[in-house]
Amino acid sequence: MAENSALTSTTGSTSLADSSIFDSKVTETSKENLFIGSTSYVEEEMPQIETRIILVQEAGKQEELIKALKEIKVPFVKMESVEEFKSLDSPEFENVFIIMDFQDSVFNELYKTDCRVIGPPVVLNCAQKGEPLPFSCRPLYCTSMMNLVLCFTGFRKKEELVRLVTLVHHMGGVIRKDFNSKVTHLVANCTQGEKFRIAVSLGTPIMKPEWIYKAWERRNEQDFCASFDEFRNEFKVPPFQDCILSFLGFSDEEKTNMEEMTEMQGGNYLPVGDERCTHLIVEENIVKELPFEPSKKLYVVKQEWFWGSIQMDARAGETMYLYEKANTPELKKSVSLLSLSTPNSNRKRRRLKETLAQLSRETDMSPFPPQTPKSCTKSSKNSTPVPSKQSARWQVARELYQTESNYVNILATIIQLFQVPLEEEGQRGGPILAPEEIKTIFGSIPDIFDVHTKIKDDLEDLIVNWDESKSIGDIFLKYSKDLVKTYPPFVNFFEMSKETIIKCEKQKPRFHAFLKINQAKPECGRQSLVELLIRPVQRLPSVALLLNDLKKHTAEENPDKSTLEKAIGSLKEVMTHINEDKRKTEAQKQIFDVVYEVDGCPANLLSSHRSLVQRVETVSLGEHPCDRGEQVTLFLFNDCLEIARKRHKVIGTFRSPHGQTRPPASLKHIHLMPLSQIKKVLDIRETEDCHNAFALLVRPPTEQANVLLSFQMTSEELPKENWLKMLCRHVANTICKADAENLIYTADPESFEVNTKDMDSTLSRASRAIKKTSKKVTRAFSFSKTPKRALRRALMTSQSSVEGRSPSSNDKHVMSRLSSTSSLAGIPSPSLVSLPSFFERRSHTLSRSTTHLI
Repeated sequence: MAENSALTSTTGSTSLADSSIFDSKVTETSKENLFIGSTSYVEEEMPQIETRIILVQEAGKQEELIKALKEIKVPFVKMESVEEFKSLDSPEFENVFIIMDFQDSVFNELYKTDCRVIGPPVVLNCAQKGEPLPFSCRPLYCTSMMNLVLCFTGFRKKEELVRLVTLVHHMGGVIRKDFNSKVTHLVANCTQGEKFRIAVSLGTPIMKPEWIYKAWERRNEQDFCASFDEFRNEFKVPPFQDCILSFLGFSDEEKTNMEEMTEMQGGNYLPVGDERCTHLIVEENIVKELPFEPSKKLYVVKQEWFWGSIQMDARAGETMYLYEKANTPELKKSVSLLSLSTPNSNRKRRRLKETLAQLSRETDMSPFPPQTPKSCTKSSKNSTPVPSKQSARWQVARELYQTESNYVNILATIIQLFQVPLEEEGQRGGPILAPEEIKTIFGSIPDIFDVHTKIKDDLEDLIVNWDESKSIGDIFLKYSKDLVKTYPPFVNFFEMSKETIIKCEKQKPRFHAFLKINQAKPECGRQSLVELLIRPVQRLPSVALLLNDLKKHTAEENPDKSTLEKAIGSLKEVMTHINEDKRKTEAQKQIFDVVYEVDGCPANLLSSHRSLVQRVETVSLGEHPCDRGEQVTLFLFNDCLEIARKRHKVIGTFRSPHGQTRPPASLKHIHLMPLSQIKKVLDIRETEDCHNAFALLVRPPTEQANVLLSFQMTSEELPKENWLKMLCRHVANTICKADAENLIYTADPESFEVNTKDMDSTLSRASRAIKKTSKKVTRAFSFSKTPKRALRRALMTSQSSVEGRSPSSNDKHVMSRLSSTSSLAGIPSPSLVSLPSFFERRSHTLSRSTTHLI
């Protein structure tokens, strides 16, 4: 592909390859200014030249433009045609023309005569920022590419290149013929060539030509800049543009994933062996020999090239990742040793055994230093210090040290291989993850690493200078406080860390590629980041088991026996502290979930001592706490009950400061009730017309009478009996009563007119819809709201007026229903000793009914 370096034209006016072609004009102007400034007497003789704006045709009709010129205090005149220019030309003014369209004939005429031409966005931008008009020897329509330096590569058609260069100049950009460190963007029409490779190595953004065209389409937008990440990223050259890939040696799942990633990154894929393929991606750990002889045009590369290109967000150079057949003499020797098909099988087996033993010694990850401990008389071949009599205590201590050293190595791998590269500034293609995401994933891993490095060093010193009387328990007692500080922040939020990794891996291809590259490295042992991060969660229980084993093999007279017991106790305290903190953290997270799910939830629900006990889905059976048939969710906390109904309209999504979105609130807050207000829990008997129903007798402090709340449970996971016992237990705990059973009262549904019949029928749903509509219409035509107190006084007045006459049939119906509730309130209970009758002031009939039930 040709490197498009020459952009010269036959005429000077179209020669736009490099900004330097106008250097002579700028130099002459500079010399004039220098001459004028250096000689004071000439400055006095020559008249002062003032800048004047000439609004051409449609530009003179723009009121916003005229207002902006007045703000920057620049004189202006209007011109309808080029012929008027002769009458407006004056040596006292330097004319600057404002033209709405840089494509019409008027612009071409002015451009040919080397007039200064600018677009309306330049004036509006200067007025907005309070800056003077910029000087430009070229026509300048807007400043959306100001301070950008562009270089081009891969363009064969000169007309297209001249068009792009012209648009860049119109937007204030600068063009360079040769690529250097000052170039801010490379506009590429291909993915080959020296300029492309240098841009990749320097991390310079490589853009499609469409970037310039789209920026020009937005030339009239104020505050728009072509280098904005959100806009620019849409037009970056994808890593696999012009590439056709095939994959060899991968599982079906891996292959499908890589094919999907190929299409996402602008490439295509074909089966292995297709002549149209440009790259063959090989799993080097599986494939030992290619199934065909590749052509010279085909790049045969390791999978690291594939993931590295995605991570860099640019096509990586193939030469560093070329696949080579593993045909070394060492491999041939090992293969011959493993061959047992010859007659001399015994000798082969013996040689195989020796080979495996040698491999075992070479791959032994014994981290012991080469020094010989005092009690050693001889050392092993791999310089591991071993006492002459390997006691059981020594063996366990050795295992403790080895596992501790391996654990520290894993932590170092997490930090050096994953955390540090993600936190580096100046990453190619920009940051892979946001800082808050990195903090969520790794948490206090560096602090844990520091503590265990110290523990490992102390254990190493103890092993090197081994003596049976040396105390291992003291080491863990020494760092127990540090363990308490470092572990809870990580262990408590490990699930959140895991979820963040999974989410980012799905949403961010560069992070997915970053993980693939690092997980394939030997340091990771082909383990994923999540698998490595779970090690701190498992470490302390493992240490506790080893210390227990060490204690079993420690003599009674050894001082370390009691110290080990204290160390084990301290580790258990740390784990208990972690578990307790984790429980509290999860409980607090559950409360936050409730707050986000319930619209209008009171802020005082958030409390350090409060925890969510149970969530129950129900349907309202009465007029309280909402209309009959409404879906109600009850959130039982250890000291209160949050009552919420299903929203009829869903509000917009919630966006956090970090840009994370939450689902819209699906529930509407009704009431947050302290459990101390619940006086009785009614277990409604099962009948043909009533299923799975219960009720709460509540006495709010602001009310004079009890209120009955009736519900039907709709959740099948939790039996009603278990739910009611759970509720009563927490009510009893809140009011400091031991007899939770006395709070439950079994009642017939007819006594309280509770039924679940026709709750799901079409007629019932239609009735509820009509009632809601009626309420909305009533509210819409209500010009004033009756205060609650006034409404209460009116009700009391109406009640007192009724006392002088005999009750009507409707009054009798209401009294009979309230009598049942009042009778329940009169049931003797430790929690209801002084509870007044439900509607004592209504009539003497209800009082007699209550007395009869008592």
